[in-house]
Amino acid sequence: MGDDSEWLKLPVDQKCEHKLWKARLSGYEEALKIFQKIKDEKSPEWSKFLGLIKKFVTDSNAVVQLKGLEAALVYVENAHVAGKTTGEVVSGVVSKVFNQPKAKAKELGIEICLMYIEIEKGEAVQEELLKGLDNKNPKIVVACIETLRKALSEFGSKIILLKPIIKVLPKLFESREKAIRDEAKLIAVEIYRWIRDALRPPLQNINSVQLKELEEEWVRLPTGAPKPSRFLRSQQELEAKLELQQSAGGDAEGGGDDGDEVPQIDAYELLEAVEVLSKLPKDFYDKIEAKKWQERKEALEAVEVLVKNPKLEAGDYADLVKALKKVVPTILEKFKEKKPQVVQALQEAIDAIFLTTTLQNISEDVLAVMDNKNPTIKQQTSLFIARSFRHCTASTLPKSLLKPFCAALLKHINDSAPEVRDAAFEALGTALKVVGEKAVNPFLADVDKLKLDKIKECSEKVELVHGKKAGLAADKKEFKPVPGRTAASGAAGDKDMKDISAPKPGPLKKAPATKAGGPPKKGKPTAPGGTGSTGTKNKKGLETKEIVEPELSIEVCEEKASVVLPPTCIQVLDSSNWKERLACMEEFQKAVELMDRTEMPCQALVRMLAKKPGWKETNFQVMQMKLHIVALIAQKGNFSKTSAQIVLDGLVDKIGDVKCGNNAKEAMTAIAEACMLPWTAEQVMSMAFSQKNPKNQSETLNWLSNAIKEFGFSGLNVKAFISNVKTALAATNPAVRTSAITLLGVMYLYVGPSLRMFFEDEKPALLSQIDAEFEKMQGQSPPAPTRGISKHSTSGTDEGEDGDEPDDGGNDVVDLLPRTEISDKITSELVSKIGDKNWKIRKEGLDEVAGIINEAKFIQPNIGELPTALKGRLNDSNKILVQQTLNILQQLAVAMGPNIKQHVKNLGIPIITVLGDSKNNVRAAALATVNAWAEQTGMKEWLEGEDLSEELKKENPFLRQELLGWLAEKLPSLRSTPTDLILCVPHLYSCLEDRNGDVRKKAQDALPFFMMHLGYEKMAKATGKLKPTSKDQVLAMLEKAKANMPAKPAAPTKATSKPMGGSAPAKFQPASAPAEDSVSSSAEPRPDPKKAKAPGVSSKAKSAQGKKVPSKTSLKEDEDKSGPIFIVVPNGKEQRMKDEKGLKVLKWNFTTPRDEYIEQLKTQMSSCVAKWLQDEMFHSDFQHHNKALAVMVDHLESEKEGVIGCLDLILKWLTLRFFDTNTSVLMKALEYLKLLFTLLSEEEYHLTENEASSFIPYLILKVGEPKDVIRKDVRAILNRMCLVYPASKMFPFIMEGTKSKNSKQRAECLEELGCLVESYGMNVCQPTPGKALKEIAIHIGDRDNAVRNAALNTIVTVYNVHGDQVFKLIGNLSEKDMSMLEERIKRSAKRPSAAPIKQVEEKPQRTQSISSNANMLRKGPAEDMSSKLNQARSMSGHPEAAQMVRREFQLDLDEIENDNGTVRCEMPELVQHKLDDIFEPVLIPEPKIRAVSPHFDDMHSNTASTINFIISQVASGDINTSIQALTQLFQIESLAREASTGVLKDLMHGLITLMLDSRIEDLEEGQQVIRSVNLLVVKVLEKSDQTNILSALLVLLQDSLLATASSPKFSELVMKCLWRMVRLLPDTINSINLDRILLDIHIFMKVFPKEKLKQCKSEFPIRTLKTLLHTLCKLKGPKILDHLTMIDNKNESELEAHLCRMMKHSMDQTGSKSDKETEKGASRLDEKSSKAKVNDFLAEIFKKIGSKENTKEGLAELYEYKKKYSDADIEPFLKNSSQFFQSYVERGLRVIEMEREGKGRIPTSTGISPQMEVTCVPTPTSTVSSIGNTNGEEVGPSVYLERLKILRQRCGLDNAKQDDRPPLTSLLSKPAVPTVASSTDMLHSKLSQLRESREQHQHSDLDSNQIHSSGTMTTSSSSTANIDDLKKRLERIKSSRK
Repeated sequence: MGDDSEWLKLPVDQKCEHKLWKARLSGYEEALKIFQKIKDEKSPEWSKFLGLIKKFVTDSNAVVQLKGLEAALVYVENAHVAGKTTGEVVSGVVSKVFNQPKAKAKELGIEICLMYIEIEKGEAVQEELLKGLDNKNPKIVVACIETLRKALSEFGSKIILLKPIIKVLPKLFESREKAIRDEAKLIAVEIYRWIRDALRPPLQNINSVQLKELEEEWVRLPTGAPKPSRFLRSQQELEAKLELQQSAGGDAEGGGDDGDEVPQIDAYELLEAVEVLSKLPKDFYDKIEAKKWQERKEALEAVEVLVKNPKLEAGDYADLVKALKKVVPTILEKFKEKKPQVVQALQEAIDAIFLTTTLQNISEDVLAVMDNKNPTIKQQTSLFIARSFRHCTASTLPKSLLKPFCAALLKHINDSAPEVRDAAFEALGTALKVVGEKAVNPFLADVDKLKLDKIKECSEKVELVHGKKAGLAADKKEFKPVPGRTAASGAAGDKDMKDISAPKPGPLKKAPATKAGGPPKKGKPTAPGGTGSTGTKNKKGLETKEIVEPELSIEVCEEKASVVLPPTCIQVLDSSNWKERLACMEEFQKAVELMDRTEMPCQALVRMLAKKPGWKETNFQVMQMKLHIVALIAQKGNFSKTSAQIVLDGLVDKIGDVKCGNNAKEAMTAIAEACMLPWTAEQVMSMAFSQKNPKNQSETLNWLSNAIKEFGFSGLNVKAFISNVKTALAATNPAVRTSAITLLGVMYLYVGPSLRMFFEDEKPALLSQIDAEFEKMQGQSPPAPTRGISKHSTSGTDEGEDGDEPDDGGNDVVDLLPRTEISDKITSELVSKIGDKNWKIRKEGLDEVAGIINEAKFIQPNIGELPTALKGRLNDSNKILVQQTLNILQQLAVAMGPNIKQHVKNLGIPIITVLGDSKNNVRAAALATVNAWAEQTGMKEWLEGEDLSEELKKENPFLRQELLGWLAEKLPSLRSTPTDLILCVPHLYSCLEDRNGDVRKKAQDALPFFMMHLGYEKMAKATGKLKPTSKDQVLAMLEKAKANMPAKPAAPTKATSKPMGGSAPAKFQPASAPAEDSVSSSAEPRPDPKKAKAPGVSSKAKSAQGKKVPSKTSLKEDEDKSGPIFIVVPNGKEQRMKDEKGLKVLKWNFTTPRDEYIEQLKTQMSSCVAKWLQDEMFHSDFQHHNKALAVMVDHLESEKEGVIGCLDLILKWLTLRFFDTNTSVLMKALEYLKLLFTLLSEEEYHLTENEASSFIPYLILKVGEPKDVIRKDVRAILNRMCLVYPASKMFPFIMEGTKSKNSKQRAECLEELGCLVESYGMNVCQPTPGKALKEIAIHIGDRDNAVRNAALNTIVTVYNVHGDQVFKLIGNLSEKDMSMLEERIKRSAKRPSAAPIKQVEEKPQRTQSISSNANMLRKGPAEDMSSKLNQARSMSGHPEAAQMVRREFQLDLDEIENDNGTVRCEMPELVQHKLDDIFEPVLIPEPKIRAVSPHFDDMHSNTASTINFIISQVASGDINTSIQALTQLFQIESLAREASTGVLKDLMHGLITLMLDSRIEDLEEGQQVIRSVNLLVVKVLEKSDQTNILSALLVLLQDSLLATASSPKFSELVMKCLWRMVRLLPDTINSINLDRILLDIHIFMKVFPKEKLKQCKSEFPIRTLKTLLHTLCKLKGPKILDHLTMIDNKNESELEAHLCRMMKHSMDQTGSKSDKETEKGASRLDEKSSKAKVNDFLAEIFKKIGSKENTKEGLAELYEYKKKYSDADIEPFLKNSSQFFQSYVERGLRVIEMEREGKGRIPTSTGISPQMEVTCVPTPTSTVSSIGNTNGEEVGPSVYLERLKILRQRCGLDNAKQDDRPPLTSLLSKPAVPTVASSTDMLHSKLSQLRESREQHQHSDLDSNQIHSSGTMTTSSSSTANIDDLKKRLERIKSSRK
């Protein structure tokens, strides 16, 4: 027993842990007593037992455990630290107590759990209990469920979380243990008690028996809301309060409180989300589009199974929804089904769809179905709309959405089918209930009382989903006002919706802005016609607008009509005798004419007219009268829409009638005046297009076009029109299409270019017609409305109360355009793409966004997360992406229109931040973007708030100057600004003292405009916070600004927008004009502009008188600003030049401009510059200069003639601006100059000496400006000037600039000189290259580093072009300078030959190309190659000279040619004389030349213009543009054929090299580039002259095989090209000059004999050659051996032997066919004609005659054929050809006949096509005979002609006729290798374009065709011309002109 006594001594806590169960039992009992005694819950005693409580409940002895549980329960109930033990204790209870057999233990365990819940540990307890549900012991599971059930029952569903329990319920119901299932059922019943039906969905899938049992249990439950019976500690007070209330019997309040306690459970929340996207069948998207319905059904079934899960996991369902989106219209159309169950299913489906989307999204589909003919569809659609409306509220059913629905439903209430009418009534009633009567009334204006009552009746029955009780009584009261009130309300509402942009009276204009639809507080029942406060304006508007009239029955109408019409008239209305009817109509008309407006019952009268026979009247006279009477009634009476609807159908039916059409149109116009055009137009259009008569349709469209011009565009529904116009454009009848296009043209006047976007998907042919119509309208302003004004707009004297009215007018049209919702396309993937780390992916994202916006055209303002994504890109590290983002934001502004306002703060302000970027181009893009936004939003949004001042606060000079510049531009045109503008002032003052000069300047410029809005006082007050020194400075500036402060622009009066057609579109708005422009002349009458202009005109010079009367007056102060700004004065410029030459006026030459110069310029300008512009140009304030420049830029394109006529004055005025200190003016001036010189070069204008000398020196001063951007601009202008003024003459001016003291100017001038030399060669250097280079070399020793570098670079450039000769030209240099120069030359890696070609690419605008391939594609600068000079060049390009002194020589001619351009007007006779001198040695016998075919010139003029057009693109730095341009070039047959062998060789070399360049693969679109090049190569091969391309490829192959460095792949690609050519040979053989090809093959085989070819690594070259020869042999047969004429020594290669071998081989195969063939052409003909039809054969012959090379052969064959078949008829072949071709064929046959009969040989040309044929008959004394052959024998001319032909072919020239050649000896002795890329090829192709100009050449004795066919110089026959001699002559010319 010793042991026993030991534990008795232990303290309680140790007893509780003792291993003896007795000890523990004793410990627990004592602990229980202790727990019960402790009164303080925070006593430290509790903490001793903290770790023991778990042992209390998990004791292994069952008896002890019971005591432990009791103690634990007391502990948990009383100890404040008990909560810490929750987890371990409850876990112990679950595992060790709930499995005990004793019920007491289980009860205590449950009690402990509930106690823990009571002490706020419910979550932990629930977690442990839920874990217990997974225990394998069913007892534990049952106990856990029971605990949860009791907890829920006592504490309620707010404390116990139901979702996790419900989640496991189905699993519990499936348990094998009955006890668990029973317990699960009990808890399910308990849960149901708390959440009711929300429990049903999760338990849908349990066993049906169980579900049934549950249902039975659920039904028995009491219906009252359950209440918790036990509360948490924190809620104990509430419990006490509840007991108190119950004892007092006051249950109501408590109940109320209690009700709040029970949380509202959403059944959806209880469901488990399921992921379905990954489970979709892989082929789902294919199947859903499949043709077979079974497949589509399968796909839908698969989705159906998946989406049966009530809760789906979040994911991107966009694609799935898109695929299923097509369902809505389909469901609606399926309502035609008769079976009720199908209809029910469809209703359920469409209602379900509605719940997942918005009415807005499906409105289009629903409205489209509303017009269906099937009444069931109409009925069910109306019912669906009604059901949908029930789910809406006033905010989700805005007017814009309600309007189209009401319009459609109103049609339905007049439907013939009663069920359709009822459904429409129900829908309208629902709408009435949802949004209230005020909003719906305007749409119900035309509905008669009966129907209105029906709608109201339905409205009262409707039960809304959201419930709407309030406000109904008020609505009802309002619904029955005085009749006048209804009219007013109807008018305002209808106008609000339909006549959106009508010129409305001020107060009414505001109406739509208020929430209700009626007029704001003005239409009280007491004021039927508008109250006194609204003045005459409103009275008038309300009286005449919208007469609302119920529909009257025919009886009532007859009654009313009988009162006002003579009784006889009514009796004979329907008489069968037309004369009686006519007499009746006459009486009717008289009666109407005499009636008073107030007494006229319009509806009754028109009903009488419509009475039988009505509009089916057969007599046209009666019908005409009828229509005229309708027009009279509409004009004279109060004509309502009800009346209009009675007659309109009849009118539309008669509009196409030849006799009655005009009367019908007149009546329709009268109705449009009475009922407003928008409504009438909509009715008329729908009626016209619902019938089939195309005549009616086209005439309706024509009427509408005129009506729009007469009424203006106010309120027309653009969207509806567009759909009607599209229908008309698709019409089969051309008249309907034409009328539609005319209507579009008229709409374009008002809507502007945005209209075209809606028709971009039309067929190209139609689109081009539309474009042509738009082009006609361009520049025209819409005419002033002449109708509809008197009734519907205010009088001209009314001032506009609404300040923004003009803007509204403009935006209205834009608002009418249909906008697309793109938010669904802005997916999270796209947003994450835009924010990706990889810039390429970011770029992809931005590209996608740009694509989306482009596709959508006009978008709705909801763009999802796009703003935040784009905002992030505005500070992208990659500047290209920043620019792209800015471009997207510009797009966005245009696409979203005025709605972009809402994004100004989150997106607009970040754009302004980008103005601080260091890169100029990024800033420019940002500024353009901000302007694009501001154009849409106005300035208010930008100026509100602190954002702008925060930006200005940033000390970034770029940001500050750009932002201030922008504000200075925008503030002057604003009438008012938000008060927040004052926040910018402190920062403005700090900018005035900024370190950066530009910022200071911009701040000073902006100061007057800030003051204009804020006032001097506020601005002065704001200086209070400045330092004293700063304050004084700023105040002084403020004083100065006060003097310059412009006046605020006055609010434009109503006349601004009205004369321009109601609502001028944005492009006609004066908002963008400068400040003064927006003041309008309200009082001046529109139709007489001359009176208004008189004062402006009288001050002008006489020459300006007639021209300055503009066509429109919409501006007051600027009334005379719309005419031309420059007046063309005949010979004005020449006279000024004479005056200057004769020293009658001062010569424009000064260091700074003195007053007398300015005055002189003013005087000169007065006769040819608009007065108002001159005032701006010579104003003292720089702002006016900026305005003048802006106007000049605007008028540049439209007034080319005027600009050129005043060019000298414009340039002089601009030189004055160069002396201004204001940078903004200078920048603007340079911008203008760039545009000006671009225009001049396009117009091929040449600056005169006078213009150049009075402008260039002053421009060069500016090249030394410190600002980089100005220097760049000046250089760009100098660049462009070279296109209008010879570079050689620019040179001295720039040279003069190098002598300046300004080092920047010296450096820039030297660089410019280098560019000139690089582009134009050495001959630009004046007076001589030597002198010029010596001058430049002096600067190598300059003290300024930049100048030294520039001088060195310039000389290096010369070295690159000219080689070592530079050192001779420079002369002696100091040792130091020379070493610097040599070092620089070494460093420059350029090879001399590379320079000119590189320049060709880099500076297309300056290039006078030197390489042949560039020349092919490029005309000289600004077309300054005059025709004479080209001729001169072509005649002096001696073959040898071309090789040796080509460059110098060519450029000498440029020199003459440039002189020719400029000196022409001064000393013409000198030029002519000198040219004669040059041409003297070239005298030749006068050939008789036949007139050239007209086709020739046509073809070449096209060629020239095409080259001009494409040339800039070919030279583009962007490879894609270049390739595209070349492809274009080679698509034009005539152009492609012009390319010579040399050019093609170079081109193919370049293209193949490019394809093989490994660097291309590194490019992003490398593969694309290679593919493009590949396609281009194919084009070149197919389209070029086949002889030239074959020849070029052979030479290229030869070169590539010879070159050691060449890659084998290069040769391989060349051979592939040759293989392709071989494949083309069967089609092209007849157009190939075989002699030349065989010569090339001969040279190839000579360089590569068979042995050498066999040594090649690849066997392809030899196989290629063999294949080519084999194909040629096969195609030509033995005749091929006749084509070896050009080969001098046939033994040098194996060609002949090889051909013979091949022929022999083919002869073995085909017998002796070749013998027959060689015998005579006729035998071939014989054979062919026997084989093929005669026609085919003749076609073949004529094809030959038509081809270039085979003309002669074709004629010979034709001759043979005619000889053989004398009765053959060749007439059909000649009949289709031109007269010229026919005579050519006849003459050719005659010539052959003469030859054959020995009458002398008259050769014809084979080198050119018949159209270019020139037949030369030799004159009796032939000069050719003087040329001896090598043996000194004399021979006849024909022999020489033949020899000459052979020699020309050898030299690679076409066989055109040529009389004079160099001595044969000189050519015979030369090797036979043709010079591939010689300038002859170039000239050949170039000169063909200048054919026309050559013909006008004064030397008529020169045969132009010689030049066409050959570029080589023709010399006198005796000797070769001496080049030096010719050069001396040219020098003489130059010196004599200086």
